[in-house]
Amino acid sequence: MTAIISAPEAHRLLARGEAMLIDVREPDEFAASHIPYAASMPLRALPALLVDADLPADRLLIFQCQKGGRGGQACALAHGMLGDRVSNLSGGIEAWAAAGLPLAGTAAPRVSIFRQVQMIVGLLVLAFTLAGLAGFTPGFYAAGFFGFMLAFAGMSGWCGLGLLLQRMPWNRASA
Repeated sequence: MTAIISAPEAHRLLARGEAMLIDVREPDEFAASHIPYAASMPLRALPALLVDADLPADRLLIFQCQKGGRGGQACALAHGMLGDRVSNLSGGIEAWAAAGLPLAGTAAPRVSIFRQVQMIVGLLVLAFTLAGLAGFTPGFYAAGFFGFMLAFAGMSGWCGLGLLLQRMPWNRASA
């Protein structure tokens, strides 16, 4: 069972130097807005980063994401390596902000590339499946293709759609 910690309690522990905060969101999410005390270690690379990181043995490690789901996954991954000194920030950065605690970042809040890919591929799979059900049989093949590409991106860490979306004007950092 993953230990859960509230935003005010995490803030108190961080301010006293009794904890270390690890943000497991993607780098673009971290750049847009993050908790000032946080170290960025994306969930997809977390096992390798934890092996290489020089983590303080005397501090509680608090994992944090947008709402708490990825933070819980990070705790499950880290528990085997770090034991019971891991905790998940309940509600993630959204709960932190709702508690009126400080945030830092370089860009205005926006939908992350990761979520944009999920929305686009999800809508494409839905549209092509509906086309297939309406009698356009190749729609099923197209839906299968996009589903495969999403699975491939998850397994390999390479996502062509994500790379394309990074170049779109709404995803460029303003100067």
